[in-house]
Amino acid sequence: MLGDMDLSKMTEMLGDLQKKAEQMQEQAKSVTFTAKGGGGMLSVTANGAGEVIDITIDDALLNDKTALQLLLISTINDALKMVEDNKKSQALNAFGGLNPFGGQ
Repeated sequence: MLGDMDLSKMTEMLGDLQKKAEQMQEQAKSVTFTAKGGGGMLSVTANGAGEVIDITIDDALLNDKTALQLLLISTINDALKMVEDNKKSQALNAFGGLNPFGGQ
């Protein structure tokens, strides 16, 4: 059914891929991405693992709860998009340019 494919070699390759993925995940925690909103009055920093690690809010935003909430949502989403784009880029590099996500 599998032809000439050596199952032990395939298992070894999968193990290597898993180790590489774990290393990439650990390295991602040391990379940070910062998104700014409200003309720089708000910033959100996330690490490469997608964890928000810092939020800075200018005092002027504290008087308008609704505006602050909207800016926080938008800026957090921007930071998390940066993280996701980085993960995809890292995965593409790991697969030697082959896109495991489909498309181009």
